[in-house]
Amino acid sequence: DVQLQASGGGLVQAGGSLRLSCVASGFTFTSDSVAIGFFRQAPGKERLGVSAISTSDGITYYTNSVKGRFTISKDNAKNTVYLQMNSLKPEDTAVYYCAADTARKFGLNLASWNYAYWGQGTQVTVSS
Repeated sequence: DVQLQASGGGLVQAGGSLRLSCVASGFTFTSDSVAIGFFRQAPGKERLGVSAISTSDGITYYTNSVKGRFTISKDNAKNTVYLQMNSLKPEDTAVYYCAADTARKFGLNLASWNYAYWGQGTQVTVSS
Protein backbone atom coordinates (compact mmCIF):
# COMPACT_ATOMS: atom_id res chain seq x y z
CA ASP A 1 0.00 0.00 0.00
CA VAL A 2 1.09 3.55 -0.69
CA GLN A 3 1.65 5.52 2.49
CA LEU A 4 2.66 9.15 2.93
CA GLN A 5 3.99 11.01 5.94
CA ALA A 6 4.16 14.80 5.87
CA SER A 7 6.15 16.89 8.33
CA GLY A 8 7.92 20.21 8.71
CA GLY A 9 5.14 22.63 9.47
CA GLY A 10 5.38 25.31 12.11
CA LEU A 11 4.97 28.95 13.00
CA VAL A 12 6.98 31.52 11.07
CA GLN A 13 6.88 35.26 10.54
CA ALA A 14 5.95 36.74 7.20
CA GLY A 15 8.93 36.66 4.88
CA GLY A 16 10.33 33.56 6.54
CA SER A 17 10.87 30.06 5.23
CA LEU A 18 9.84 26.51 5.99
CA ARG A 19 10.60 23.18 4.35
CA LEU A 20 7.96 20.48 4.29
CA SER A 21 8.86 16.85 3.78
CA CYS A 22 6.73 14.01 2.46
CA VAL A 23 8.13 10.51 2.97
CA ALA A 24 6.48 7.99 0.68
CA SER A 25 6.42 4.21 0.77
CA GLY A 26 4.81 1.48 -1.28
CA PHE A 27 6.34 2.42 -4.60
CA THR A 28 9.74 3.18 -6.12
CA PHE A 29 10.51 6.75 -7.15
CA THR A 30 12.71 5.93 -10.11
CA SER A 31 10.70 3.15 -11.71
CA ASP A 32 7.13 4.09 -10.93
CA SER A 33 5.65 7.21 -12.51
CA VAL A 34 3.84 8.65 -9.53
CA ALA A 35 2.90 12.26 -8.95
CA ILE A 36 3.38 13.59 -5.44
CA GLY A 37 1.47 16.75 -4.73
CA PHE A 38 1.23 19.20 -1.87
CA PHE A 39 -2.18 20.63 -1.11
CA ARG A 40 -3.33 23.10 1.49
CA GLN A 41 -6.56 23.87 3.27
CA ALA A 42 -7.21 27.03 5.22
CA PRO A 43 -10.02 27.14 7.81
CA GLY A 44 -13.40 27.32 6.12
CA LYS A 45 -11.94 27.01 2.65
CA GLU A 46 -11.59 24.24 0.12
CA ARG A 47 -8.46 22.17 -0.28
CA LEU A 48 -6.29 23.56 -3.08
CA GLY A 49 -3.27 22.23 -4.92
CA VAL A 50 0.04 23.97 -4.36
CA SER A 51 2.68 22.02 -6.25
CA ALA A 52 3.35 18.60 -7.69
CA ILE A 53 6.32 16.60 -8.95
CA SER A 54 6.62 13.51 -11.07
CA THR A 55 8.82 11.05 -9.22
CA SER A 56 10.21 9.35 -12.33
CA ASP A 57 11.36 12.38 -14.32
CA GLY A 58 11.25 15.29 -11.87
CA ILE A 59 8.83 17.44 -13.87
CA THR A 60 7.22 20.00 -11.58
CA TYR A 61 4.03 22.03 -11.50
CA TYR A 62 3.04 25.03 -9.36
CA THR A 63 -0.09 26.97 -8.75
CA ASN A 64 0.34 30.62 -9.74
CA SER A 65 0.22 32.04 -6.22
CA VAL A 66 3.41 30.24 -5.15
CA LYS A 67 5.51 30.46 -8.31
CA GLY A 68 8.89 32.00 -7.55
CA ARG A 69 8.48 31.42 -3.81
CA PHE A 70 8.03 27.66 -3.42
CA THR A 71 10.24 24.92 -4.84
CA ILE A 72 9.34 21.25 -4.94
CA SER A 73 12.07 18.64 -5.19
CA LYS A 74 12.69 14.96 -4.55
CA ASP A 75 15.32 12.67 -3.10
CA ASN A 76 15.09 9.31 -4.81
CA ALA A 77 17.30 7.56 -2.27
CA LYS A 78 15.04 8.63 0.57
CA ASN A 79 11.71 8.32 -1.27
CA THR A 80 11.05 11.83 -0.05
CA VAL A 81 9.59 14.93 -1.66
CA TYR A 82 10.34 18.38 -0.27
CA LEU A 83 8.48 21.66 -0.55
CA GLN A 84 10.77 24.59 0.18
CA MET A 85 8.62 27.59 1.02
CA ASN A 86 10.28 31.01 0.97
CA SER A 87 8.91 34.53 1.32
CA LEU A 88 5.96 33.17 3.22
CA LYS A 89 2.84 35.30 3.51
CA PRO A 90 0.00 35.19 6.04
CA GLU A 91 -2.26 33.90 3.27
CA ASP A 92 -0.06 30.79 3.06
CA THR A 93 -1.40 29.77 6.47
CA ALA A 94 -3.12 26.40 6.16
CA VAL A 95 -2.87 22.73 6.88
CA TYR A 96 -0.62 21.25 4.22
CA TYR A 97 -1.08 17.72 2.94
CA CYS A 98 0.92 15.56 0.59
CA ALA A 99 -0.80 13.12 -1.71
CA ALA A 100 0.03 10.59 -4.42
CA ASP A 101 -1.50 10.15 -7.85
CA THR A 102 -0.52 6.66 -8.97
CA ALA A 103 -2.92 6.33 -11.89
CA ARG A 104 -1.56 9.37 -13.79
CA LYS A 105 -4.59 9.40 -16.10
CA PHE A 106 -4.32 13.13 -16.76
CA GLY A 107 -0.64 13.88 -16.51
CA LEU A 108 0.85 16.10 -13.82
CA ASN A 109 -1.92 18.17 -12.27
CA LEU A 110 -3.23 19.61 -9.02
CA ALA A 111 -6.78 18.25 -9.11
CA SER A 112 -7.28 16.68 -5.71
CA TRP A 113 -9.71 14.05 -7.03
CA ASN A 114 -6.86 12.50 -9.04
CA TYR A 115 -4.88 11.79 -5.89
CA ALA A 116 -5.94 8.53 -4.26
CA TYR A 117 -3.51 8.45 -1.37
CA TRP A 118 -3.16 11.13 1.29
CA GLY A 119 -0.91 11.70 4.23
CA GLN A 120 -1.84 13.46 7.43
CA GLY A 121 -1.64 17.23 7.42
CA THR A 122 0.98 19.52 8.89
CA GLN A 123 0.05 22.99 10.08
CA VAL A 124 1.80 26.01 8.60
CA THR A 125 1.09 29.33 10.31
CA VAL A 126 2.54 32.58 8.99
CA SER A 127 2.20 35.57 11.29
CA SER A 128 2.13 39.13 10.01
